[in-house]
Amino acid sequence: MSDIAQKQPSRPSALAEFWYYFRENRGAVFGMWIFIGFLILAIFAPVLVPYDPTEQFREHTLQPPVWAEGGSWEFVLGTDPLGRDMLSRLIQGAQYSFFVGIIVVSVAATGGIFVGVISGFAPKWADTLIMRIMDIILAFPSLLLALVLVAILGPSLTNAMIAIAIVLQPHYVRLTRASVLSERQKDYVTSARVAGASKMRLMFITVLPNCLAPIIVQAALSFSTAILDAAALGFLGMGAQPPTPEWGTMLAEAREFILRAWWVVTFPGVAILITVLAINLMGDGLRDALDPKLKRS
Repeated sequence: MSDIAQKQPSRPSALAEFWYYFRENRGAVFGMWIFIGFLILAIFAPVLVPYDPTEQFREHTLQPPVWAEGGSWEFVLGTDPLGRDMLSRLIQGAQYSFFVGIIVVSVAATGGIFVGVISGFAPKWADTLIMRIMDIILAFPSLLLALVLVAILGPSLTNAMIAIAIVLQPHYVRLTRASVLSERQKDYVTSARVAGASKMRLMFITVLPNCLAPIIVQAALSFSTAILDAAALGFLGMGAQPPTPEWGTMLAEAREFILRAWWVVTFPGVAILITVLAINLMGDGLRDALDPKLKRS
């Protein structure tokens, strides 16, 4: 018997199984490495920036990048209309964008998961009331609702994050509630209930951990949505305020120079594009790796 037991292959760990399915999606792996690169930029931005992002070099206003005519290695990606170094502002902008993504996803996910779990276990009238409120929020275009909330609270990066978190929260509520309703019917929940588990234990210790896979995927996709919405609010003057080097605000400051200084608009736009694309690719890989229905044998 011992020889037979020794010959049986050991089951791979959950992390090894996750990485096996995740790495099959080459786009997701590519997106993950880009995301890690931007994350390193965001963490070490104060060390990596060659100049203070708000420092003005008035004798070098609208200097082109190093490879263009008139460029120099002093300012590798050129300067903006006030003579500020574009490279420094882009690197510092990565810190703001990731800060927005982390705060927004944390607030939206925490509140949405809590309300979603309660809705899944609540009496029918309370469940209906919660879901109708979520439907009302979802009925409004997300950016328009965020604009209205920021207009009420006042234009700032903090208020923009609050508005975006409120707009994203219904997605977590609906997703968590659907997962909870599915898990409630399973035998392990019935066994825990029969064993005398309290309702709070059933909700947050027994059921919730088994609902996390789709929530993690939603969090990854919401991260990119938060960065996009924050950039959009900054572009409209309702998010981060100048001279904050936030990518959307940089676009707003540079839009009148688009014809004679292409780099002041192009580089912030490309930074937003690459970051959002990388996070979305990584989110697709997380979905493939965490959803049992999508796992290939």
